[in-house]
Amino acid sequence: MTIAPDQFVHLNVHTEFSIVDGLVRVEALIKTVGALQMPAVAVTDHANLFAMIKFYSEALSKGIKPVCGCDVLIENPERADRPHAITLLVSNLEGYRNLTRLISMSYTDKVGHGQPVLRRQWLQQHAEGLIALSGGINGDVGRALVDEDRPAALRALAWWMNLFPQRFYLSVSRIGRPAEEAYIQAAVLLAADTDCPVVAVNEVRFIAAEDFEAHEVRVCIHERRTLDDPRRPRTYTDQQYLRSASEMIALFEDIPEAISNTVLIAMRCSLSLELGKPYLPNYPVPEGMTMDEFFREVSLQGLQRRLPRIVSESHGFPAIIDSARVPEFAEFCKPYFERLDFELNVIIQMGFPGYFLIVMEFIQWAKNNDIPVGPGRGSGAGSIVAYALGITDLDPLRYDLLFE
Repeated sequence: MTIAPDQFVHLNVHTEFSIVDGLVRVEALIKTVGALQMPAVAVTDHANLFAMIKFYSEALSKGIKPVCGCDVLIENPERADRPHAITLLVSNLEGYRNLTRLISMSYTDKVGHGQPVLRRQWLQQHAEGLIALSGGINGDVGRALVDEDRPAALRALAWWMNLFPQRFYLSVSRIGRPAEEAYIQAAVLLAADTDCPVVAVNEVRFIAAEDFEAHEVRVCIHERRTLDDPRRPRTYTDQQYLRSASEMIALFEDIPEAISNTVLIAMRCSLSLELGKPYLPNYPVPEGMTMDEFFREVSLQGLQRRLPRIVSESHGFPAIIDSARVPEFAEFCKPYFERLDFELNVIIQMGFPGYFLIVMEFIQWAKNNDIPVGPGRGSGAGSIVAYALGITDLDPLRYDLLFE
């Protein structure tokens, strides 16, 4: 990607997958970016990557470079109820993996008041491969500048620049918010004094300016308020649409580097994903055994535990089989072992033993902890392996259910 004086890349866009405030559909986004002849675009949904695969695939198919990332909240040591905002962009595969870890931790180890918030120590552990944008007036640097507390702003900026060396940018936007110009002037001076680059964002929440009212309805639904509620905070403006490059260049003609840095950042972000290939967690197996061997063993053991009851219910054998009927019992069991061997070969050939073992474990955990689990549904009910592993409770041979 080469930089041209008339190029600009949007690095802060929320899609409909940002439940709190996004209205942008991925297809419409890529179509509009293509029509505006922009070389790349970023999707930075709020604390999730739900749109990423759809966005990544759609952008590449249309010759547009996808930049993946998230807008996240960082804990505020002084006020837990007022976390700071920041944007994290993925520059490589390591950054993608770190971002997924950070998002997962923000949901599983809640810091904020009912919302996903990152701990600073987590960022210190998983900052590699990520580029950070300061969050504008909602970041810790920005809030300090708006409060005219330059020493606090310097301390906060130093922390970020140390955590993201050559990968931290002060973000600025002109979308009609109060204190915006005062913040921009202070941010530009701070950037000059600290050699921290600035970058322009438009905090895009909808495609066209006329979509603003529909967007406000979306926000009200999330906040459980009405449009005419006088107490409702007006957080967004009608200028947060997908502006063209010429509009953004004119808007920041006094800070041209804020425009050129958007393209430089897009050039630094190159994520290559292998799609269409399933990846499963490695299931731990006993030392000296392969997963396939372990899978066969536990499946066979499970079937052997099931068989006395199966044959008793299906063919009238007593619970304890006398020695005289052992050959007859073995004959009844033969189709079950044949079916088990057939299914095991197919599952192993497809590379799915780990999947079955993982499902086996969480189903068993649920049963052990008095969590209701059904007898089986869909195609899974036709598998003797699933029955042997305790995943289902239906004998597929008794009911002529097909494994295929």
